[in-house]
Amino acid sequence: MDHRALIAAIPPDTKDRLQQRSDMAGLRHLAIYFGALTATSTGIILQVPLWPLLLLPQGLLLVFLFTLSHECTHKTPFKTPWINEAVGHLVSIPICLPFTWFRYFHLAHHKWTNHPTKDPELGGKPRPENWRSLAIYLSGWPYWTGMARVLTDNARGRIDAAYLPTRQHRAIRTEARILSTLYALAALSLFFSPLLFWLWLLPALIGQPFLRLYLLAEHGLCPPVANMLENSRTTFTNRMIRFLAWNMPYHAEHHAFPNVPFHHLPAFHRWTQAHLQSTSGGYTEFTLDYARALNR
Repeated sequence: MDHRALIAAIPPDTKDRLQQRSDMAGLRHLAIYFGALTATSTGIILQVPLWPLLLLPQGLLLVFLFTLSHECTHKTPFKTPWINEAVGHLVSIPICLPFTWFRYFHLAHHKWTNHPTKDPELGGKPRPENWRSLAIYLSGWPYWTGMARVLTDNARGRIDAAYLPTRQHRAIRTEARILSTLYALAALSLFFSPLLFWLWLLPALIGQPFLRLYLLAEHGLCPPVANMLENSRTTFTNRMIRFLAWNMPYHAEHHAFPNVPFHHLPAFHRWTQAHLQSTSGGYTEFTLDYARALNR
C-alpha cells in the first residue's frame, strides 16, 4: 500500500481529527522548549560552574529550531495562522534560514521528495557518497555557505528558482535584506562583546553536525520513488529526541500526510506502522547502516 491508498483508507472522521491543530499543544511545547533554551543561555551568561558543558545543549536547542521552522512552513504547529507565521519567522533568525523563501523550497521538496534532479534539498547532487563528503556535510559548511548565498542572491533580487512564485519575490527580497542587516549588526556587536559568540555562534557550530546527521536519516538510503512510505524514513527513537525535533522522526508519516500537526503524528503512526518501508531502530542504527553503505 502506498501513501495515497493509505490516506484514502482512513475513515473521514479520523482523518479530520488527525488534522486538527491546537494552539495549546503548540504553545505548551514551545514554552518548554524555550524554557530549556533560556536555562542554558542563563547558565552561559552567568558562567555557572562547568558552564562550557552547556554549549552542546545550547547548540542542539538552537539548531533544532529548524524543525519548528519547518513545521511552521506547513502552518501546522498552531491553530492560529498568525502565530505560525510569527514563530516561523522568529525561530528562523538564529539558524540563518529565510522563512518565506524556505516555505516554497520545502514545498518543492515535498512535491519531488528524493527525486535525483528535482528535489531542491538534493540540488542535483547525491547525498554524501564517501567519508570525505560526509565529513564536509556533517560540518555544516555546505549549509552555512548555501544560506549565505541564498541571502545574498535574494537581497539582490536574483530570485530565479522555478518553485519560488513571482508574487512572493518582493517579500523574499525584503526578508533577505532585513536578515542581512540583522546579521551585520550581530557581527558588529562582536567588536564590543563576545556574548553572541558564546550564546549563538559557537553553540550553533557545535550543534550543526547533530542536526545534519538527523536530517540525513530522513531520506538517506531511501529509494527515489513516489511512495512517501518508502522514500522517507521513520526513525524509532527516544522521547527527548522526538521532543527536540517536534516529532519529526515520524518522517514518513509527515510526508505521507503533511496536514497532520506534530502532536498527532504518534496517533497517525498507528495507521502507518504496518506499511512503512524505510525505518531505523534509532539514529545509531541508521548511522551504522550509512557507514556500511559508504564502505561498500
